Amino acid sequence: MAKKTNSSALYILMFNMFIAMSGIGLVIPVMPQYLETFGVAGQALGFIIASFALGQFLFSPLAGDLSDKLGRKKLIIVGLVIFSASQLWFGLATYEWMLYAARFISGIGGAFLIPATMAFVADITTLEERGKGMGFLGASMSLGFMIGPALGGFLASVSLSFPFYMASLAALIAGIISLIILPDIKNTVSEIPSGPKKRENIITQMKNSVKTPYFMMLIIIFVFTFGIANFQTTFSLYVDHKYNYTPQDIAVVLTVGGFIGVIVQTLVVEKLFKRFGELNVILVNLVVAAIAFLLFFVVDGFALVLLVASIFSTATTLIRPAVNTVISKMAGNEQGFAAGMNNAYMSLGSMIGPALAGMFFDINISYPFIVGSIILLASWAITLIWIKRKKPII
Repeated sequence: MAKKTNSSALYILMFNMFIAMSGIGLVIPVMPQYLETFGVAGQALGFIIASFALGQFLFSPLAGDLSDKLGRKKLIIVGLVIFSASQLWFGLATYEWMLYAARFISGIGGAFLIPATMAFVADITTLEERGKGMGFLGASMSLGFMIGPALGGFLASVSLSFPFYMASLAALIAGIISLIILPDIKNTVSEIPSGPKKRENIITQMKNSVKTPYFMMLIIIFVFTFGIANFQTTFSLYVDHKYNYTPQDIAVVLTVGGFIGVIVQTLVVEKLFKRFGELNVILVNLVVAAIAFLLFFVVDGFALVLLVASIFSTATTLIRPAVNTVISKMAGNEQGFAAGMNNAYMSLGSMIGPALAGMFFDINISYPFIVGSIILLASWAITLIWIKRKKPII
């Protein structure tokens, strides 16, 4: 473990995640109208997002192990290049099946990028500064997700495909900068094994994850991600159908929520973790997010929709770095494996959640929000029971 935080490396990692999240957020306001050109709607969007998650799920554990063996830098660069190529393909797609294939490949890029980045942060921060580092990383992700939709709404005025081309270019630039500037860090303590080392396939790795001390946190990240995937999948479709929001309207809502998330993660996360502990932050914000889901049924008007969406965004902004920090602190010497499994369980939730949300949306546009609220409350119950029974020391 590094004795002192490597600030320059952290800034590059933050920039990479900013670019990746910008690329994802860029396309959200465009997706309803873009999918209409293919004659598809809610269910298709759910399966397209699920395709991304499937790629992440299948390749994240492998990527986590490779980052321990080959170094984080190589995996990050490969991930950015794959992500760039997939965004270009998505923008050039002429058939519906190409959309699914492009998003699956994009998920592979995310699998190489995200676990290696999280493990990199663990390598270059002290245990005391881990929460701060994860918070900064989360802030950069929120900032990207904030600016992305705003840019997407603006770029869509050129053409519906143009945002995808810009996302591809941005990811390629981030890869080049990482190649030139980012130091090559390997897991310096990987000689001290803390778990099984032969992980030949995803099934074996999932079985091995059950033996880890942070397994319940992996379950929580799965259930939590399953819940918020309902929002991420159907929000743009929901406001498009109910309020006839334009891509620019959707961009404003997501941008404001993301901006608040950036402020919270930059200025508040570390203080909250130190004062209340990561586990208490998780518990409180799971309830807040669940309530925000239900509030969408009673609000009306752009200002109130914006307020509720911002509350939801802030709550989920606090949950992610809290869970990531807990897993990292409990992972010991296998930061790559832990980050890979973290991303795998998150991807599994992101795969199942959108697929179901899209189908629920086509039945009734309110159903995804009801299911999402129930799932988040279930996450709260699971977390509370685990804390009381195991009394984990973080």
